[in-house]
Amino acid sequence: MRKRGLHFKVVLIMLLLIVALMLVVSAFLIRGVTRFYLQQFYDQMQSAFADAGFVQELRAAADQEGEGSMAEILNAYSGALGIEENTRAFYILTGDTGRLLYASDSSESLSLTPNIITALTGTEGYASSMAADYMDVAVPIRGETGSYVVCVRDNRQTAAALTGDMLTVILEALVIGLAISVLLSFLLAKTMVRPIQSLTRAARNMAAGDFSQKIEVQAEDEIGTLTSTFNDMGTRLHDTLLDIESERNKLATVFLHMTDGIVAFSGDGEVIQVNPAAERLLGLDLTRQSRHFGDIFGDIAEPERARAMKNDEVIAGEKEIDGRSLDIFLAPFYGEGVQGGILAVIHDVTVQRRSDEQRREFVANVSHELRTPITNVRSYAETLVDAGQDMPPETVQNFLGVILSESDRMTKIVQDLLALSKFDAGEVDFRMEPFDACQSVRKVYEAMRLDVAKHGLSLNLSLPAAPAWVLGDRDRIEQVIINITTNAVRYTAKGGSVEMSVSLAGEEVLIAVADTGIGIPKEDIPRIFDRFYRVDKARSRALGGTGLGLSIAFEIVRRHDGHMEIESEVGKGTTMTVHLPCLPEETSDEAV
Repeated sequence: MRKRGLHFKVVLIMLLLIVALMLVVSAFLIRGVTRFYLQQFYDQMQSAFADAGFVQELRAAADQEGEGSMAEILNAYSGALGIEENTRAFYILTGDTGRLLYASDSSESLSLTPNIITALTGTEGYASSMAADYMDVAVPIRGETGSYVVCVRDNRQTAAALTGDMLTVILEALVIGLAISVLLSFLLAKTMVRPIQSLTRAARNMAAGDFSQKIEVQAEDEIGTLTSTFNDMGTRLHDTLLDIESERNKLATVFLHMTDGIVAFSGDGEVIQVNPAAERLLGLDLTRQSRHFGDIFGDIAEPERARAMKNDEVIAGEKEIDGRSLDIFLAPFYGEGVQGGILAVIHDVTVQRRSDEQRREFVANVSHELRTPITNVRSYAETLVDAGQDMPPETVQNFLGVILSESDRMTKIVQDLLALSKFDAGEVDFRMEPFDACQSVRKVYEAMRLDVAKHGLSLNLSLPAAPAWVLGDRDRIEQVIINITTNAVRYTAKGGSVEMSVSLAGEEVLIAVADTGIGIPKEDIPRIFDRFYRVDKARSRALGGTGLGLSIAFEIVRRHDGHMEIESEVGKGTTMTVHLPCLPEETSDEAV
């Protein structure tokens, strides 16, 4: 009886084992196929919509011709999108309500899926669900004049057909396996040892790093309890290792790409970790060159002082390296209750310091420029009041003329400041139109010729035979030419000359004003366009300059996609050239 019972038990165990294994395998295979098709679908969609050219074409089509043009583009990319007649199609919907505009499978309606609803909010919808009978992706396409949602939907017929075939194979294999298990069950005398063998194999796989294998619990005995405990231990260990790896990857990514520099030193002061930002800010290759804490930050804190820092203590300092201003913060880090080393955080404050300095300098310049005319006005006004009727009429008129002149000067400064503030705020409107730069230069030449002659200077003009067409605001460009020419006249002594010229160089129109004046020192040329900057401050004020004319000219040219160039030599003169993009010939012909 016991022998029969044992054989019965062996047969029963084998039959149940085969059935269970086939069910598990079928479940995993079906799930794996489903996941594979899901992953393949979303990988294909993400790869297609990651194509910047493809998305840009869709946006351009959305601005120009709408869904019809977008459908043509999507049809052109049907291979990349995997579009098939019976299984996968794309749809174009409105970006506000989700109304269907176009369907590649001629559908008249489309239900709003969670991905489509997500896309209507302006976010790409890539959510997936294994329980759904479809796969879809919804991407918002927003142009300048309209917004759409492009949805690609797969009905999963291919996956369903393959799953059916797999089920048939699995059932056939199950029948054959059951038959074989009955035959083999009489030959397996050591059935009770197999769970322990399974545990041994799983333990070896786990030691090798494979946590995917799960051991089936055959019975609720001691071996079954051991098997269940082993499965739980493997799952928890696997999850713990994944969490640790995820955190390590996140910290490594942040550490690698953060803009602040980070340098970690061991307790002995050796560099143990450094990010690219720290090497760039310090100008050192710490990954290849061995450096000690004292060599890098010894001027901020001695190594002994740094090692003696408490847990919540921070040492702050500053360094100047290659023209950059750096704020340094030193703090200890701990491991297992003892100090593990020193962490240095490096913050680049160059731009902030430079902005603060420029702001202070600008305020000081404005105050100084306005204080001088205000002081003059007050002095002359007080003199007029104190003198009363005793002052000769000619002197009174002279004083009033000075007061008026200083008032005009203050008005000019304020107007220039307002103009620059509008440029900074982007509030200046330009009336862009094609025009001939030669005509504008000739116009300025004719307007200034008599005034230049009064200063005892000769004004010359050199123009090309062909017109030099540019696209811009004619009045603003003429203002630039006037400012440059006025400066040239102002700083050229009597008997000198000023030459205005226009030339073509490749795809640029060059407007140049050359003088034989006092010139500009080389060290002053980089700052010549700064606000209130003057090479010779006393001479500039005496000649009525505000120090803002070239700043305004620079802003105007920059907003025309051009730039200004200065060539100067002290005592010989200065040439200031305005570079503007040349208008294509076909465009200029249309303007004519």
